[in-house]
Amino acid sequence: MARPRSVPDAQVFDCVLALYRAGGPKAVTFSAVAAGTGLAASSLAQRHGTVEGMLRDARADLWRRVESETDRALADAPLTAKGAAAVLKALAAAAAPVLADPVPDPALADRAAAWRARVEAELALRLGGGAKGREGAAVLFAALAGAAAWAATGERGFRWREAVRRLG
Repeated sequence: MARPRSVPDAQVFDCVLALYRAGGPKAVTFSAVAAGTGLAASSLAQRHGTVEGMLRDARADLWRRVESETDRALADAPLTAKGAAAVLKALAAAAAPVLADPVPDPALADRAAAWRARVEAELALRLGGGAKGREGAAVLFAALAGAAAWAATGERGFRWREAVRRLG
């Protein structure tokens, strides 16, 4: 059977990230991704240059997805404590892969910092603003990062509404 000539980038990036999660950066090779997507290894090399470039492109795509989910979650959540819990619940699943990444990409550090600042600012707004809202938002963001680490172990989900209530 002939190899497909085109596979959507999202499918390639999903394969790259699955390999990475299963075996770390050494598990991501052009051959392994080719086997997982049906593309030729040479096509992947031509598209991404290096394996590191392919992994960087996959991480950048993952950040685009996280930012898109963040936009949606913030647009849907009211400016209340319940809205803060809804944002956290939505981001817990979407952001877990980037928050729990054991070897984050330094090239994406500014993007990650901007995303964190945005999420914390939006949480603070939903917690009533001011110093107390900013402090609560920082604690909730730390809890979000911790929940991402626990999610990787298969642990039960975090109760965001309860966490927000305790800070309120």
